[in-house]
Amino acid sequence: MNKKGFTLIEILIVVAIIGLLSSVVLVGLGSFRARGRDARRLADLRQTQNALELYYTKYVKYPALGGGDSWSSLTKSLVDAGIGVSTISDDPLSPDKIYLYGVAGDGQNYVLAATLEDAGNPALKNDPDGSIYGIDCADPRFCAQF
Repeated sequence: MNKKGFTLIEILIVVAIIGLLSSVVLVGLGSFRARGRDARRLADLRQTQNALELYYTKYVKYPALGGGDSWSSLTKSLVDAGIGVSTISDDPLSPDKIYLYGVAGDGQNYVLAATLEDAGNPALKNDPDGSIYGIDCADPRFCAQF
């Protein structure tokens, strides 16, 4: 008798090999996903910076902080300002991670901050305070905001 097909053992071995390969691939993709979220964070902060410059052009100062956290206060100020901004993006891992905004009392200086997941990100070479976790309050005008 000639039976064609796979035995149960052969099928189990193939399933185990596929499971092992897929887990290795998924673990390897984690760093790419983190880099993608960091790229989005940098793009979000650049877009917010452009919106802040539009606000400054209209009001000759940057928006003051209102009630609530700094990012939601900034979002409300920019959307309500009538400068063509309809929304400001939140961190990709919000609410676990958030963006921060600080403004000097005279409204002439501001700081935008985000926590990047990749400590080796090239953007950190241009970080003015040399910190990967936001500002370090070197400038006392911004310390109270964070």
